[in-house]
Amino acid sequence: MNTGKENRLARIISKKSNRALIVPMDHGVTAGPIQGLTEMHATMNDMVAGGADALVLHKGLIRRCRFADGKRTALIMHLSASTSLSPHTNSKTLVGSVEEALRLGVDAVSVHINLGDSREHEMLTDMGRVAGQCENWGMPLLAMVYARGPHVKNSHAPSVVTHCARVGMELGADIVKVPYTDEANTFADVVKACGIPVVLAGGKRITSDRDFLTMAADAIKAGASGLSVGRNIFQHPRRGKLLKALRGIVHDNATVDEALTTLLESGNDSPPTQGFSLAHSE
Repeated sequence: MNTGKENRLARIISKKSNRALIVPMDHGVTAGPIQGLTEMHATMNDMVAGGADALVLHKGLIRRCRFADGKRTALIMHLSASTSLSPHTNSKTLVGSVEEALRLGVDAVSVHINLGDSREHEMLTDMGRVAGQCENWGMPLLAMVYARGPHVKNSHAPSVVTHCARVGMELGADIVKVPYTDEANTFADVVKACGIPVVLAGGKRITSDRDFLTMAADAIKAGASGLSVGRNIFQHPRRGKLLKALRGIVHDNATVDEALTTLLESGNDSPPTQGFSLAHSE
């Protein structure tokens, strides 16, 4: 592996556990300032203080990121975009480049592909182009691959999720993000068939804490290299404690009951120290 890529991946994936806890917060482009993303300074500070290994952001926010001394969370620049206002909301287009990400000093880039969409071919073309640039520049690539289209009957079907993971791997990703197959044994087959680190997508908001933590723990037991969860973290009323609970599952193999105890323990939701700030201008 390229030395630069290896060094950057080490900032995202823990060398001790070989896993990562990633929090995507690119939803502002897709859906606007949804719950949890209206006060970005507070949310991002909670993510840093809570122990997220990496944040997925669009370039506008990355340009404003400022970390306090000793507080450095890895940043992944998202290169794909579409909006919920479009008639083609599942058709992602590139809105940034690897060279731009390098200038911003990020640790990786991410691309989103929706297999089965009418413009799948354009997204695959973009993925191939970005993967080549990442290889040239030593930049890690996270591929978010889902099956969303008129012919997709079940986007969580094991064969469909496995196909998504393989597309990410075969087109040059270093990490691939896919949805859960709803069973640990079938998700283990996804991981085995992929050959690169697989991280679990959080998906839609899950109201039951036990159900969400069980899904996370089962995915880790099945061989997942971590989680890439957005709304189920930043929209949670105790998001700081939830991050701590998830870190236990991801990095320390904590049980669901242990994670629930962490989530429900009394005290401040997150440390009062301010490790992160948003600059008003560059």
